[in-house]
Amino acid sequence: YYSKKIKFELFNCFLFPSQHLDDDTVSGSNWITENNDQPSLSQTTKITRKPYCGYEQQTLSKREQVEQESLLAAIQWPKPPDDKIAFLQSTDPVHSDFVIVKPRGFFKVGDQLEVLVRMKDFQGKPKQYGGDYLQARIHSPLLKAGATGRIVDCHNGLYKVFFTLLWPGEVKVSVTLVHPSEAIQVLLRLREERPDRVYFKSSFKSGRYSETTECNVCLPGDLPVCNFTDLYTGEPWFCYKPRKLSCASRISHAKGGYQKGLLTHEESLFFQSDVNIKRPILSSGPDAVIVKPRAFTAEDPTVSPSGYYYEDHWRPRTHWIHHFNKSDDISKCLQGKVIHLFGDSTIRQWFEYLTSVVPDLVEFNLGSPKNVGPFMSVDLKHNILLKFRCHGPPIRFTTVFSSELRYIANELNGIVGGRNTVVAITIWSHFSTFPVEVYIRRLRNIRRSVIQLLDRSPKTLIIIRTANVQELGPEVSLFNSDWYSLQLDSVMRKMFSGIAVHFVDAWEMSLAHYLPHNLHPKEVIVRNQIDAFLSYVCPLQT
Repeated sequence: YYSKKIKFELFNCFLFPSQHLDDDTVSGSNWITENNDQPSLSQTTKITRKPYCGYEQQTLSKREQVEQESLLAAIQWPKPPDDKIAFLQSTDPVHSDFVIVKPRGFFKVGDQLEVLVRMKDFQGKPKQYGGDYLQARIHSPLLKAGATGRIVDCHNGLYKVFFTLLWPGEVKVSVTLVHPSEAIQVLLRLREERPDRVYFKSSFKSGRYSETTECNVCLPGDLPVCNFTDLYTGEPWFCYKPRKLSCASRISHAKGGYQKGLLTHEESLFFQSDVNIKRPILSSGPDAVIVKPRAFTAEDPTVSPSGYYYEDHWRPRTHWIHHFNKSDDISKCLQGKVIHLFGDSTIRQWFEYLTSVVPDLVEFNLGSPKNVGPFMSVDLKHNILLKFRCHGPPIRFTTVFSSELRYIANELNGIVGGRNTVVAITIWSHFSTFPVEVYIRRLRNIRRSVIQLLDRSPKTLIIIRTANVQELGPEVSLFNSDWYSLQLDSVMRKMFSGIAVHFVDAWEMSLAHYLPHNLHPKEVIVRNQIDAFLSYVCPLQT
């Protein structure tokens, strides 16, 4: 059966939509000459959603509209043929399998390895459509080596996975079903229909009297609201108005909680930890190949992946990396520099790591809430200033003082820049519950400020930390699935392509590693991220 499928239907294969974006339409470099476009708050976009949603309150130029439509089209995901698929007809990783295509006695470093994944349902019947979300990697446990694979959906229940063999030895193949296609449709529905499934709150206080109300990008109903839309970026944010206090009495922002009862019983069957969330798909034959050294390998940077682990050290394929094993090396690299870290808790890990491993870098107590910030560390001996600040709402932190709610774009506008200024940004995880337009608008504002900063201070170094994979369960999947993160990360990479920024590929660095997936990667992975970051600050002279 499968030989016929392979022969006649593989020509229909396509890259996962998120990996295939039109460079001419959505490259970030298109915006370098138009960096002074200012956002507007009037409503002109055609989005068929509830009118109270803040992401409708924007005017897009024709180019912005074209870019947004192209981005949304590029991340469209294949849908099952019917809206409602019975659980027994959904993808079952146990019945599914993979085979190594054209196996041979040995391969050589630099060769491409092709794997064919064949999906079946819980009744053992071959799937006839695509849309499953897979992750794949090759690894050699004894060498602590690993790399990710490039996945192609053939839209017929078959998937191709391509690996570049990058080190000699025995190399094993691992394929994981993250979500069946039927679950992806549920995630899509939640993203479009339930952007309120994570809710926020603010405290208002005057004298001894205080009130707490719900806040969000979208607030349903006809109750009076406080409009906290940012005057400079146009980023919308609303809170229900307190009954007795004024909107000006707001003192803090915090995560409210997560909505329950989001799924029907049938939908919940698609989200079971030991059944169909991040479950391995096994090989029906050999799952490893022998790789021999090649005398000389010319690297092709256009070929996936962006890098690989070897002996627990990350090796990018497009540039040299220096491993900063001594704290003195880090101090020497950062001497005389001001480092701004903007984003969420995954870049706060960089602040914590650098502060902990560099003895002379001492945290200055700003009295900020734990894990929230802002934070600052100072090294007087080497004249280093390291700062962390979280991005503006939506952000699911415990309590952030209202005065400390800052948007990255506005913060960038206040930076003079120069050759001793380093800026690192990450923004993704807290946007996973919202329609992608919300994220595109945020990146559009940040990109505008990045371009303006580079225009006035071209020697400023700007680095973007990508998203990363994480541990998933039935509940976490509905709010922070890797699939949500993948879609946002794909949009971010394209919107900043062609601009003079550098990327630390935290996605591949977390997916290729042998450690269990974690929203906050363990120290060995963070260390490799820092090595990649510092290698941009202090590039090796070759």
